Amino acid sequence: MRRVHFFRLPILIFLFAVVFCHAGDRERQEHFRFNLGVGIRNQTPVVAIGGIGYDNVILRVQGMGWHQGPNEFWCGVRGSLLYTFFRDLPFNFDAGVGGGYEFAETPNKMHKAFNEANKPLYLIPYNYKEEADISLELWAHLYGFYTQISVPAYRFIEHDAKRLLWGAGYMVEF
Repeated sequence: MRRVHFFRLPILIFLFAVVFCHAGDRERQEHFRFNLGVGIRNQTPVVAIGGIGYDNVILRVQGMGWHQGPNEFWCGVRGSLLYTFFRDLPFNFDAGVGGGYEFAETPNKMHKAFNEANKPLYLIPYNYKEEADISLELWAHLYGFYTQISVPAYRFIEHDAKRLLWGAGYMVEF
């Protein structure tokens, strides 16, 4: 029952964006643009992406989360403020700044077995990754497919995080 409610919000956002894109005068429509897509990241396995832009400046938000059981959890959210170069061509670049938070926990069966064998809790029975950062970002697009590279300039939180963050996927612009 909860999964049905989870998918209503993206559908409503998509319908609102389509109606907003087609409402008003034609000149204003040519300035605004919207993005919807899905992708993967090296810290967060799957992300949904939404963006709104005016001329060459765009604000993109991406994120998603999943909870499967004890110590099986991941979530991530990232926002980006970008400037688009070569916007009218099939191949274009976005460059700017972004920030985000990503967290993941997975069970560690070896640590759990070690703790059970020795009775006291010597080791944490799960692995986790956590990161919160402000980064410089570069996106490259070709006919809807994109790649994203984020280089963290400042990290607020870091535990077992990658030095270079990347993402890839497919995004529709209208």
